[in-house]
Amino acid sequence: MPMQYALPAAAFFGVLLFFSGIYGLIKGSGMSVQDRMARYAGGAEAQKSVAKKEKKKKDVIDPFATLSGDVADKKFSTKVQRDLARANLKLKVSEYYYIRVGTALGLGLVLGVLRDPLSGAIGLILGYMIPRLYVGRRIGGRLSAFNKQLADTITLLSNSLRAGSSFLQSIELVSRETPSPMGEEMGRVVREVNLGLGMEEALANLVRRIRSDDLDLMVTAIGVQQQVGGNLAEILDTIAFTIRERVRIKGEINTLTAQGRMSGYLVAFLPIGIAITLNFINPAFMQPLFTQLLGQILLGVGGVMMVIGFFMIQKIVSIKV
Repeated sequence: MPMQYALPAAAFFGVLLFFSGIYGLIKGSGMSVQDRMARYAGGAEAQKSVAKKEKKKKDVIDPFATLSGDVADKKFSTKVQRDLARANLKLKVSEYYYIRVGTALGLGLVLGVLRDPLSGAIGLILGYMIPRLYVGRRIGGRLSAFNKQLADTITLLSNSLRAGSSFLQSIELVSRETPSPMGEEMGRVVREVNLGLGMEEALANLVRRIRSDDLDLMVTAIGVQQQVGGNLAEILDTIAFTIRERVRIKGEINTLTAQGRMSGYLVAFLPIGIAITLNFINPAFMQPLFTQLLGQILLGVGGVMMVIGFFMIQKIVSIKV
């Protein structure tokens, strides 16, 4: 195929993959209410029936059903799906990879056509990594917001228990009165319990979605109290005090180590940023680094030293509380 036809075809394929993933994000799971309830509370046979129905419908309307099946069979799909749930993105694993591949092809082709093949290769890598960085940023943002709300949420649970409400009623109160992400996650716990899951299992699912040490401490204390008994309101008050102190100490540590963390980021990313900028301004000036043996050796040695320096600085400023 001539080059003038190959580039538009590849660009069309990349855009098609990207918007296929976006369409999946907009339409959500595409399952009916009965199918979703059967998946949660209908038992193994009902879940198999729903899975067969989804596969049959996907084979009819999804032009990328083969890719969907291939991705779904991989072991890493569980980890990817967990990351998407932590980021609160209603995407299937295959749709997520449609977006990654589409973004990589689009950005790589644009830079390759406008600049040179080297810029196209860099754009291909950056386009593939941008969605992953976005997911990681969403996970970090939701986790930070959740941890900030956790102490007040525990106090609200304690006060509700003292007022005579059950633990499930207290969680339902939190889901109504607190903003996202706390209210949204507690609402999921209530829905899972209403669909037949036990409280311990629903809280364990919450810990899997929100990877927080403070939340794990709270859930562990609640599980111990349900097994051995005790005053849950007092236990929650003690946990809330502990979490507030940890948050205060973490804030002081982050303030004291901010300069060191910024130094690590400068050591790692400033040379990369300068190299990319010089490559855009004057590609001929940067070509010897990639085409000559001495330049390749310098790039390898510099990259290794940057990685070592970055991880050493991060290890020094990382203080666990």
